Amino acid sequence: MAIEERVGEVLADRGEYVATAESCTGGLIGSLITDVPGSSDYFDRSMVTYTYDAKLEELGVPREILDDVGAVSEPVARQMARGIRDGAGVTWGVATTGIAGPTGGTDEKPVGTVYIGVAHAADWGTGDSWCAVERYVFDGSRTEIKRQIAEQALEDLLDAAERTDPRSE
Repeated sequence: MAIEERVGEVLADRGEYVATAESCTGGLIGSLITDVPGSSDYFDRSMVTYTYDAKLEELGVPREILDDVGAVSEPVARQMARGIRDGAGVTWGVATTGIAGPTGGTDEKPVGTVYIGVAHAADWGTGDSWCAVERYVFDGSRTEIKRQIAEQALEDLLDAAERTDPRSE
């Protein structure tokens, strides 16, 4: 079963929604999710925030963070995931920010580098909301890298959802 179908089954079963903030994937995660019939039962929205200004204006990524470490960074992915989660008022926020290539890479951040953020909203008053960010480096053409990033973001979401299953608490 495709990752987008597995994510859909888990979220629909739990009555949880996800929203995505995508930079390097350009809406591909949202497209994969909505390829699944019934995805309106668990998918809220996808926002493509490709520029610094979009990240600042739409997701509240502070100018200082963008100036200091750049868009392809852990702090930006974290703020993007939290920003889309809280802005949409959903249980899950997923964010991607990276370099799909074929140009734009550096020694520190080669082409294929991405930060994927997954943010979870717990019930108010519990203090259990959180956000995790992972760094990956993928190989391939621009299209192949984007696809790998989108699928990894869904894998990260699924892993996080399975770890925070409220029925197991």
